[in-house]
Amino acid sequence: MRESTLWFWHIIAGAVILVFLGLHMAIMHLDDILALLGTGYANTVSAATVFARSQQTFFMVTYIVLLGAALYHGLYGCRTILFELNIGKGLQKLINWVFTLAGVGLFVYGTYVAIYLYKMKEVLP
Repeated sequence: MRESTLWFWHIIAGAVILVFLGLHMAIMHLDDILALLGTGYANTVSAATVFARSQQTFFMVTYIVLLGAALYHGLYGCRTILFELNIGKGLQKLINWVFTLAGVGLFVYGTYVAIYLYKMKEVLP
């Protein structure tokens, strides 16, 4: 892929983070307003509420999308910073492979956890 395409996806990932993290912050930190609206999320950090959110398809999908966007945005940003150090082509290829494998591994693990919690039937003690 050309650098301009990777940069384009970096910007798109930033926009996705802005939207989904804004949504997350509103739900998690505007609990007084949400309680007034009757959403049922007055105590957003209690285990029961966290578990109830994890059982909803909307939250599972948004967590996975936010995870993917944040991983790509962060790892591509770190890669770009490292490449600005004028390192050799061999080290650039190694960084590409390490970041790609780390990103895919973390995404698979995070997605597994989100889906596992979505399918759980009871709250752990």
